[in-house]
Amino acid sequence: MTVKTHTPPARPWLSAHRALKLSGVTWFLVAVVGQWLFAYYVLAAYGSPTIEGQGARWDDVGLIQGYTVGDLIGNLMFVTHALLAAIVSVGGTLQLTPQLRNRFPTLHRWTGRTYMIVAVFLAVGGIWMIWGRGSRLTDVGGWGTTVNGILIVIVAAVAINFARKRQIDKHRRWAMRLFILVSGVWFTRLAYMAWSIMTGGLGMSRSLDGPFDLFISFGSYLLPLLVLEIYLFASDSRSGSVKLGTAALTLAAAGVTAIGVFGAWSYMWSPHI
Repeated sequence: MTVKTHTPPARPWLSAHRALKLSGVTWFLVAVVGQWLFAYYVLAAYGSPTIEGQGARWDDVGLIQGYTVGDLIGNLMFVTHALLAAIVSVGGTLQLTPQLRNRFPTLHRWTGRTYMIVAVFLAVGGIWMIWGRGSRLTDVGGWGTTVNGILIVIVAAVAINFARKRQIDKHRRWAMRLFILVSGVWFTRLAYMAWSIMTGGLGMSRSLDGPFDLFISFGSYLLPLLVLEIYLFASDSRSGSVKLGTAALTLAAAGVTAIGVFGAWSYMWSPHI
């Protein structure tokens, strides 16, 4: 006598969903490495000179405007901005790590509030340095960073609002958007290095007014944000083809990010440590 067993119908979209999730984790892990390397660079390049009272050494890394003689407020704002950026880089990756978020929910809430407050402070401070202190090479670049800062303030407010309403999934998604926006300047550095490595600097100019320079002023954060939105859309979709296509896109983003991290560390950060 043969016993027939029931085999459940295959669900290829489940495998596609796993591929999508794996691609997201890969992109995030690449970002973690890059963010931590950036934080290490900032603390090493600016922390020691600040502790030693040698602010003039900030300019050794080729800043647009770092230390200015007689500008106490501007100098304090700059070094505070730089050092807090390092802390936010590490803090943002920890906030988005599910294991830490699930095991230490109270810590996650308090560090999350701190992260958002610091992010808003950095956004407002960055806008002030661009237009009040003149820390920009082009007006287009200045406006790109200004729009980035305004979006940070708005998105942080939305994320906090959903957290207070206990709408956790919506809060998590807006927190991911905030992470992308807060990383805008970091993405700019990576974009320049990745593009230089892949194209030899096509469309770039020393005065930062080439086609690529103008595009990346806004694209540095809008492009990663677009990839994230497509990823979130695919996560909700039941279409296996949508999930697999988006997984390929996300892996491509991870690859470009990895090239950018390599270039930034090799040519922009490590030489000044």
